Amino acid sequence: MNNQPTSFKKNLTLFDATMLVVGSMIGSGIFIVSADISRTLGAPGWLIVAWVITGVMTIIAALSYGELAGMMPNAGGIYIYLREAYNPMFGFLYGWTTFTVIQSGSIAAVAMAFAKFLGVLIPWCSEQNVWLEIGNIKFNNAQIVAIVMIVFLSWINSNGIKLGKYIQNIFTNIKLLVLLIFIIIGFLFAKNYDIIKINLSIFWDAQQVVGWEPQNFSFSGIINLTGFALLAAIGTAMVGSLFAADAWYN
Repeated sequence: MNNQPTSFKKNLTLFDATMLVVGSMIGSGIFIVSADISRTLGAPGWLIVAWVITGVMTIIAALSYGELAGMMPNAGGIYIYLREAYNPMFGFLYGWTTFTVIQSGSIAAVAMAFAKFLGVLIPWCSEQNVWLEIGNIKFNNAQIVAIVMIVFLSWINSNGIKLGKYIQNIFTNIKLLVLLIFIIIGFLFAKNYDIIKINLSIFWDAQQVVGWEPQNFSFSGIINLTGFALLAAIGTAMVGSLFAADAWYN
């Protein structure tokens, strides 16, 4: 009889696992949602509040999942928790939803964000380069770039966990370096007294941009937010921040 162990090989170190979670959370979201949150809230103070609330919610959820992982140390993650807490049908439905909608949609969104940013640097990759148009459906070069990146990274991950973790570690460290550079640049700009004065003067003045048109960078007006309207705006803005913080459960 074959006495070889059948358990998973532990090829990920603590550093690899940490980079996997950090790399999953720090994706395109944090770079693309801040502008929309700013347009929704219109004040630096409330922008920070939205991110702080999201951070607290993420930490609480992560600690809860840590407890669940300690109670049920089985491969499957959320599928296991739903199956044991409610019913195997819930786990089954979540698994297929993850495969067909949740992860697929996230991968598509991240790939398109990469293609759009790349289009700024390389005009050929821009969405403006439409190569096929069928009615209201347009196919452009940005979509081609996104598809190629998905196929390429899928191929890398299919070649084994070691190659995949090396690529993940490299890209995660690059993203952390970029964020560190942004923070340093922010502090350098903060030395400008005029910028500090402007930010402090509107720090809690919540305003919402109405009729925003990203094509020509124009809007029709600005409304002040108070009371329930402000709470609703914070909740709406947190759709973006929660999307950016998504994938922590990985």
